[in-house]
Amino acid sequence: MRVVLASRNPDKLDELEPMLSPLGLTLESQAQHDVPSPAETGTTFVENAIIKARTVAMATSLPAVADDSGIVVPLLGGAPGIYSARFAREGASDRENNDKLVASIAEFTNPVPAYYFCAIVFFSNAEDPTPLIATAAWHGTLLHEPRGANGFGYDPYFVPDGFRITSAELSSEEKNRISHRGLACNQLIVQLQDQRQGQSSDPQG
Repeated sequence: MRVVLASRNPDKLDELEPMLSPLGLTLESQAQHDVPSPAETGTTFVENAIIKARTVAMATSLPAVADDSGIVVPLLGGAPGIYSARFAREGASDRENNDKLVASIAEFTNPVPAYYFCAIVFFSNAEDPTPLIATAAWHGTLLHEPRGANGFGYDPYFVPDGFRITSAELSSEEKNRISHRGLACNQLIVQLQDQRQGQSSDPQG
């Protein structure tokens, strides 16, 4: 089954492809279909994921999956939160966002509690009245200095609970297994498999 990822971020496509591989999907990028990104006007991760998935499903007439994720710092009142990708400004680079985050937590001593949050949504079509929704959190702390070269976003500053290394120092396989996005994808896989089994056993089908 061809499914379009509602994202123009190649890093996100590279990360999600192996996570969703048990479903046997052909995951295509929104950029391949030249679909403009919609305004993320939601006030929660789930709302923004729904906006993105529905927009792409409507534009491509294909099933769509979208994830909206970010890092939440309770000491900053939940920021960056849903604005994680544009914390410094619209269209900001990872470097700019990280610089702003580090400046924002400068007054706090290590460790600074934080968690990544992911909402992932699957639309079978643009009119799907019951999209599948999975969410997960990945708790840890923030450093004031970066470590590691893997991953993207705020990974060089995030130390997951139970680890002494940052997310950017984990292997891709280890990160995919324990991260917020990996955990949410596991939930989505179960939901999609259950949905398929239900459809195959439907006597009306």
